[in-house]
Amino acid sequence: MSSSLPLMSTSRASPVITMAGSRFFPKSFTSSQTFTTQKGSGDPTRASVVHLLARAHSLPCSAAFQAFMQLVQPTARFQLALDLLLPLLTSSADLAQRIPVSFILYSMYAPYPISLNPFKSVLYATFVKERELAIEISTEGGFSEREQLVWVLWKILKGDGNDIGPYSPSTLTKSPLPPELRASCLFLGEETFLENDPDHSVAKSTITAGEPKQFAEQGASKNLLPSLPPATETKITREADRENERIAQAMKLVLAARDRALTLTEQRTLTPLIPRLTSPTMITSVDLPPIVSYNPNIAYQIVIALLMALPNNLAQDISVYLDALTILPPTLPSFDLLGRLLRDTSTIPDYSTGGKTTIADIVRSEVLGRFIHESIKWLDNAERDEREGLVSDDRFAKGVQNLCRFYSSLLKLSIVDAASDTDSAEMSHFTLRHSRFEEANALYCILASGRFDPFYTAMI
Repeated sequence: MSSSLPLMSTSRASPVITMAGSRFFPKSFTSSQTFTTQKGSGDPTRASVVHLLARAHSLPCSAAFQAFMQLVQPTARFQLALDLLLPLLTSSADLAQRIPVSFILYSMYAPYPISLNPFKSVLYATFVKERELAIEISTEGGFSEREQLVWVLWKILKGDGNDIGPYSPSTLTKSPLPPELRASCLFLGEETFLENDPDHSVAKSTITAGEPKQFAEQGASKNLLPSLPPATETKITREADRENERIAQAMKLVLAARDRALTLTEQRTLTPLIPRLTSPTMITSVDLPPIVSYNPNIAYQIVIALLMALPNNLAQDISVYLDALTILPPTLPSFDLLGRLLRDTSTIPDYSTGGKTTIADIVRSEVLGRFIHESIKWLDNAERDEREGLVSDDRFAKGVQNLCRFYSSLLKLSIVDAASDTDSAEMSHFTLRHSRFEEANALYCILASGRFDPFYTAMI
C-alpha cells in the first residue's frame, strides 16, 4: 500500500463532532483512552484507528504509522486525519497518544518537503504553544512532560522526523532530554513556515486596498500562527547551535549502529560524543543488544559511559542497563563485550552503597552469573530447535564451543573460581551434558578437579 498521499488543502476541514455512547465507545473512558474527535463511530475503520492509538504507546512510531496505512484506504486517510488525528494533536490528551499522531501526520507526506505538508501549520502552532507552556513551567523551577513533545515536533518540523520512527512513545516520554535539547533551546525560523503558507497568503490578500495600513496589518496578524513573546526568547550562540547539530548527528549514528556496522569514519565521529548522549541518557536499554551485535566496540564505550554517568543522575535506572547485558545471546560480540567489561578496573560510584567500586566488580556481581544462566537457556532452546528441524545452521555447536572458551578465559584470569560451587555448579552440569564437544569435555575436567589446569585449558 502506498506510503504517500497526494497533497491536499486543510482549508475546508469538516467540523469535529465529539464521540460518545456508540457501540464501539462507551460514554466513560480513562484519561489515556479518551478521544474527543470521534465522528461517525459506526465506521469500523475509524474504530480500528482509535484502538490502534489506544495501544500505540508501546509500539515504535514507525510501526504505528504502518498500521495506520494498512487500516485506512488511501482515499480516506486525509479526511480521517482531519477528523480524528488533528483534534487529538491539539487536545490535552496523553503524550503517548499525541506523539504517534504527530509522527503519522508527518509520515503521511514524508516523501515531500515539510514545507508542502498540509498539516505543517498545525504542527508548528502546536510546537509554539507547547514550547511556551514548557518554558513557563521551567522558569518556575519545574519540569514538564511537554518537553518531549516539543522535541518531537522540533525534529519533525526540521524534516528529521524519521529519526523518531524506531522509538515507542513510551520510550520517548520517559527518556530525559539533555539541557541543550530542552524547550528553551529549540528554535524554528517562523518565516520558514509562514512565508510560503497558502493560508497566510490568502489572509493577507483578503484585506482591501482601501483599508488603512494599520487595519491591514491588524487583519493579517490575526491569521498568523502564535509566536513566543520576545521576553521568553533565549538566543543561543553559533557554537551552541553547532554543538546541537553534532549531538543530533551522533544520535543518528546510534540509530544506524542498531542496524549495521558503522564505518571507521562514523565511529570516529560518534565516539567523542558518547558521554554527551549518556548524561543525561538518550540511549535506552532496548538499544544495547542490537548495537552489541553489530558494533561491540561502540557498545563497550556506551556501557562504560552509562555506568559512569547514571549513578550521578539516574541511580535507580542503572539496573535496567545491567539487565540488558544479562540477556545478550552467547555470540562472539557478546563475549567480547563482557570480557572487556570484566577486565575494566575503572572506578565508579557504587549506586547501592554510596561508596566506590569498579566496573569489573559491578559487572561480575550483577551481570556475569545471570548472563551465564541465560546463555545456557539460549543454547538449550537452540539445541531443541535443531533437533526439531526448525534451524539448519550450527548456532548450537558454535555457541557451546564459544561459551566454554569464554568461561575458560574467566578461569585463567581468576575472574571465576573453579573450586567454588557458587561460581561453577551450573557450568559443570552444562559441560557434562555436552561433553561430546571437545571444548566442553576439557572444561568439565577443569571444573571437576576444582582447580585451573593449563593442560586441559590448552585443549579448549
